[in-house]
Amino acid sequence: MWFKHATLYRLPTPWNITLETLEEQLKRIPFERCSGSEQQRSGWVPPTGKEGPLVYSLNRQWLIALCTEQRLLPSSVINDEVKERAEALEEQQGYAPGRKQMRELRDRVAEELLPRAFTKRRCTYVWIDPMNGWLAVDAGSLSKAEEVVEVLRKCLDDFPLKLVHTQLSPCSAMADWLAGGEAPAEFTIDRDCELKAPGDEKATVRYVRHPLDGDGVDEEIKAHLTRGKIPTRLALTWNERISFVLTDRFEVKRLAFLDLLKEEAEKSAEHADEQFDADFALMTGELSRFLPALLNALGGEVTEQ
Repeated sequence: MWFKHATLYRLPTPWNITLETLEEQLKRIPFERCSGSEQQRSGWVPPTGKEGPLVYSLNRQWLIALCTEQRLLPSSVINDEVKERAEALEEQQGYAPGRKQMRELRDRVAEELLPRAFTKRRCTYVWIDPMNGWLAVDAGSLSKAEEVVEVLRKCLDDFPLKLVHTQLSPCSAMADWLAGGEAPAEFTIDRDCELKAPGDEKATVRYVRHPLDGDGVDEEIKAHLTRGKIPTRLALTWNERISFVLTDRFEVKRLAFLDLLKEEAEKSAEHADEQFDADFALMTGELSRFLPALLNALGGEVTEQ
């Protein structure tokens, strides 16, 4: 149970909702399979992957999971069927179908094929730390995270959530770190970086699995910064325990908890249930220390007066 990404939100500290209340309100939208006419449906499932509560709780840390089922109906399949029917219709009526007929034909084909389409499911996990006011969605983009948050808003009576804002923008902080050749205390710069020029062309330079601290590369990056390019992604490691990529939107991507942590979890577990507990306990413990350090590296959090 290890997150691969973290889109971060803030809740009040502490968030005054009980575990029982959260459980009851999530039951308002349980997961159900798509009906024949639906292209997509989402709902909450037990995060452990088996029968049980919708909120998994350990050491005052909570985990929930949104399951989304989607029918796969490729446009190429629709187009082939529409083309075949349009040809038959042309032969029948003596002239090619017009735009309105083609639009109606396409809608009818999609409606007929949808119930027979294959489905796929995905689960998106959400970690909630109600005491320290953290909510993190294991999603690689803000748009994907917002899909999950929107379902939460529909379930909960009171959900005072907001995105995290820092005193320094990630762009300016990453530019300072690259220009100075080092990250702030507890962090090290890794081997991936992306810089983009402002303006319409968005000229982009990427370094992938490339040492960024050599003299030649260091001067190259400084030259790009001098010419106005802005860092949009930077790979970092925190405390030799978590590696990640920070983006200009304050997204934490490609989270990797280093092997030492996973080995610790494996040593403390004897069967699957214990392994889930151990993984979750170690992951949330590390994130609880990592996130304040990341905020501190970005000048601290902007708080409302």
